Amino acid sequence: MAHILVADDDPLLSDLVRFRLEAVGHRLTLVEDGQAALATIRADRPDILILDAMMPILSGQQLLQTLKGDPDLSAIPVIMLTARKGQDDIMNALQSGADDYITKPFLPDELVLRIERLLARRG
Repeated sequence: MAHILVADDDPLLSDLVRFRLEAVGHRLTLVEDGQAALATIRADRPDILILDAMMPILSGQQLLQTLKGDPDLSAIPVIMLTARKGQDDIMNALQSGADDYITKPFLPDELVLRIERLLARRG
C-alpha cells in the first residue's frame, strides 16, 4: 500500500488517522509541523500528503506552496485536512495545488476513499 505523511499538530487527530489508515494497510509517518514535514518529504518521499492548514513553524498552506513550487516534489498528491472551512481557505488551497480538501470533523472512511481515489488516479 501507500506511504502517507500526516502533518498535523493535534496528536489525537494524528492517532485517529494513523489507526484508520494503518488498518487498511498504509504505512504512515506523523509529524507535528510544516518544517518537519518538509524535511521528512525530502528524506523519504511519501506517496500522499495529508496536511493541516494551521501548524507551527510552517503552515500547511505555506508547505503546500513550497511543495508545488519544487519540480521534484510537486507531483506528490496533497489532501488538506483542516478545521478551516472558509471559502477563501478552500479556494486558496485548491488554487495552490491541493488535490483535495476535507474539513474537520471528518469521516475516517471518507478520507480512506479519497486517498484510494488519488492513488488510483496516480497509477
